[in-house]
Amino acid sequence: MEYQKLLERSEGWLKYAIHHNLCNDSEDALVELRNAALADSRIKKYLEDVSAFHGTLVTNHKNPELPIHKLLFLLDIGFGMEVPEIKAAVDEILKHRDEHGIYQSMTNVPKHFGGTGEDVFSWCLCDAPQLLLALLKAGMDYREYIKPGVDYLVSLCRDNGFPCAVSPELGKFRGPGKKDDCCPYATLIMADLLSHIPEYKDSQIAVSSAKTLLSLWENSLGQHPYMFYMGTDFRKLKAPSCWYDIVSVAGVLSKYEFVRIDPRFLEMVAHIKSKQDKEGFFTPESVYLKLKDWDFGQKKVPSPYLTYICYRIFERLELR
Repeated sequence: MEYQKLLERSEGWLKYAIHHNLCNDSEDALVELRNAALADSRIKKYLEDVSAFHGTLVTNHKNPELPIHKLLFLLDIGFGMEVPEIKAAVDEILKHRDEHGIYQSMTNVPKHFGGTGEDVFSWCLCDAPQLLLALLKAGMDYREYIKPGVDYLVSLCRDNGFPCAVSPELGKFRGPGKKDDCCPYATLIMADLLSHIPEYKDSQIAVSSAKTLLSLWENSLGQHPYMFYMGTDFRKLKAPSCWYDIVSVAGVLSKYEFVRIDPRFLEMVAHIKSKQDKEGFFTPESVYLKLKDWDFGQKKVPSPYLTYICYRIFERLELR
């Protein structure tokens, strides 16, 4: 694919990501671009924030300011353990691991939601998979640091995807849904995690999770488990991919080869492509207000970064 137009309109940090992830340039050829990306004030701030990984209390997993979302953003750009702040973040994650091999976050669930009302290291199925994914992307040894936790989380899977599940430290907390329903977001991020693991990528559990997401799309008018809708707001183009929206879901599903010919998935992709302008760019239709300093934090002009993450989906499908 030719990405010249996108590169011309991208800032330094995104130029590095494009050359690293879409053009697949060698690291030696990327030194200048990488240094320029690391010099960006926003990248510096993200690195500073992730280095104090557990300094932010987890009270809302949708918050794009959570260190785990920032860490995955940095890892996806192309930075790794060679960056001191990322190594510091990984070291902090490794300090809090339960007997099942699952990594914990500092969380507070109020008593009226079934929690303890206290700050406690714990995990939810809507954050634990992302910590494991971050360690995997950072290059940590799979057998030693990641597999035990993945195996345990996989054991929670049901026929209709992954449930709302939490560690004992969070008491009787459960999200606003029927106990037997799947949690769409937990199912999404587990499908994402499993897509990166060879021993699980083609497993029945991974396939079932992907099919659950496709089924939710197919039945979006009537099925809204745990108040996760696939309606008007879901279908708005938004970046970064840190929550439950069409770009995030299509991005995860595109990693599974069997999905790429599924008419439900192709319908999602067609919906995204219908928003592409004549120059090949995409404009955000919804934004996180906290991210107004980034090109994807506004709805007035095309966003090179949103275009980049859409292109990553299309690349897997050999589309443009």
